[in-house]
Amino acid sequence: MAKKILQINKFYYPWIGGVETVVKDIADSLNGQPDWQVDVLACQAKGRRTIENINGATVYRAASYGKLLGMPVSLDFFRLLKKLWNNYDQIIIHHPFPLVNLALPFLPKKPLVIWYHCDIVRQKISKLPFLPFINYGLRQARLILASSQRLIDFSKPLGRYKNKCRVVYFGLKLADYQVDETINKQAQTIRQQYAVNDKLILSIGRLVYYKGFEYLIAAMADNDYGLLIVGQGPEEAKLRQLINHYNLNERVQIIPAVADTRPYYAASDLFVLPSCAASEAFGIVQLEAMAYGKPVVNTDLPTGVPEISLDGQTGLTVPPQDSAALATAIKKILDNPELAEGYGQAAGQRARAIFDKQLFTEKLNQLLSDQ
Repeated sequence: MAKKILQINKFYYPWIGGVETVVKDIADSLNGQPDWQVDVLACQAKGRRTIENINGATVYRAASYGKLLGMPVSLDFFRLLKKLWNNYDQIIIHHPFPLVNLALPFLPKKPLVIWYHCDIVRQKISKLPFLPFINYGLRQARLILASSQRLIDFSKPLGRYKNKCRVVYFGLKLADYQVDETINKQAQTIRQQYAVNDKLILSIGRLVYYKGFEYLIAAMADNDYGLLIVGQGPEEAKLRQLINHYNLNERVQIIPAVADTRPYYAASDLFVLPSCAASEAFGIVQLEAMAYGKPVVNTDLPTGVPEISLDGQTGLTVPPQDSAALATAIKKILDNPELAEGYGQAAGQRARAIFDKQLFTEKLNQLLSDQ
């Protein structure tokens, strides 16, 4: 009989976010095997409770009044959690999600896995009441998973639990990241529209504070190339003001999120992940760029970001919140075609060797089977 696993997270597909992508990857990967049945408990961004089946996973979305400090406001979550808890053999909680931590001491103990995506960074005061409950969950967990060794090494909350921590690198279905004729044609159109002086820099992500796009825009004042930012979010007006401030309207463009980013990676010469806070735990977009053999400029955060694309091997790593260092790294790569090509080739090789989705599934399968 298949082992039943319930994943718990704030939101679920089609909500767009790095954690939500991982939750869906786990459900899709494990539900394709006979030994597992993986379902999901999440919340509505706002609205009534729903239950649906997505690719074999039963997805329960608790009713919610909306969001506060990035968290769903949901009493229904606790009712649904209590109802579902005993129906599953194993629970995977995706941290940070303080609501579920509040409930843990009042639920029967059972095999618990915590996927620790990142520390709670911005809510320094509001997180304080939750810390005892978060520590309780970490103590109770049989296994703590993280997407990088650096996250385990630098995270203060994980300091006492390193013996339970294991690294599972996220993976891509690399067969989907090939340049076929259709993608090539789309990429040529994108280059014609956005490249400047035959160079196109790409950055993709939600327009939120920790992505650091303001530092990238400032860095663009020091070169003559084109930058395309793909994303949307609350920082958009501020970023457009910066583009105007630096007189970059002819070279720097922001477009909304697109359904298929692959032609944009294929069209680019360089990918930049300018994230400026530890809320950026991994940066899967840099991995997608690497799958297309693109060099990467990233930042030296105390997370997995510089563990994915390596400084001096697959691109360059610079200090966060440093526009001058970003500008220097961009120019060094784009002004040196041989260096750019070497980094790009190494990036593609690293993606294939370490970040294949099959490797992700195999290691996750092994770790969960041992619980």
